[in-house]
Amino acid sequence: MDVLRIPAAVTSRLPGRLGESVGPPVVSVVRMQGVISAQAAPVPRQVLNISSTEKVLERAFAPERLAAVALVINSPGGSPTQSQLIGDRIRSLAAEKDVPVLAFCEDVAASGGYWLACAADEIYACSTSIVGSIGVISAGFGLDGLIERWGVSRRLHTAGGSKSRLDPFLPERSEDVAWLTGLQEQLHERFTGWVRERRGDRLATDTELFDGEVWLGERARALGLVDGIGSAHDVLTERFPDAEQRPVEQRRPLLARLGAGGSAAQAGLSGGIAGAGHELLSALETRAAWARYGL
Repeated sequence: MDVLRIPAAVTSRLPGRLGESVGPPVVSVVRMQGVISAQAAPVPRQVLNISSTEKVLERAFAPERLAAVALVINSPGGSPTQSQLIGDRIRSLAAEKDVPVLAFCEDVAASGGYWLACAADEIYACSTSIVGSIGVISAGFGLDGLIERWGVSRRLHTAGGSKSRLDPFLPERSEDVAWLTGLQEQLHERFTGWVRERRGDRLATDTELFDGEVWLGERARALGLVDGIGSAHDVLTERFPDAEQRPVEQRRPLLARLGAGGSAAQAGLSGGIAGAGHELLSALETRAAWARYGL
């Protein structure tokens, strides 16, 4: 009787007994760096949102011999909605693949950055990492005095008394501030609820835990915001000594890979001076988000 011999290159990809012992386990490492915002970044790969991270996360959870997924986070926060969307996607993939998720805070995991870290089952930080800022912030500019100084008239027509809330070209109204404060309190409740849900009884009973303060790594561990001190490489090597640590990165667009499509070119394509002005404001807002933590 002739015996069919299957090449080793094929058996290594077959499920079940033929291929189950081939290759080391895999730990996918996903770097999540940038301000969290639904808007495009003035500099490529500077913004985190569900659109830019979903495919990366799906690839990270895809390997057959997956032992764990590591999230290396460096973010000052940003959009609550994008933070929730990314966090929920991480949890759904972790449940589907039944693998642990470990988060590693680098320079800063604050506000929405800490929201992302809480999507992990375990959180680690460096002793110098800035962690926390469990709060809500809104910022803007009041330009009504400027346009008055230059003799500019603001012409605004609305159907509905609430359509012009917080218009930067009009004087601030107390009822608008009260409305915004109410929204912020609701978002803060959702944020604190997420942290309590994910961290459970590991959290300290410190009354200032949710007041928007930030702490360095050791203090964050004492408060239960993180589980340990250590870098991604060291912790993963100790926890998964036989595993391959495999980086999973966002695939850059073709124009970016060819050296084109930078922020200046994008500004030109999106409307000349107006586009460049928008890019400048976005860059300033991004810089301000990092500057709040001295970075």
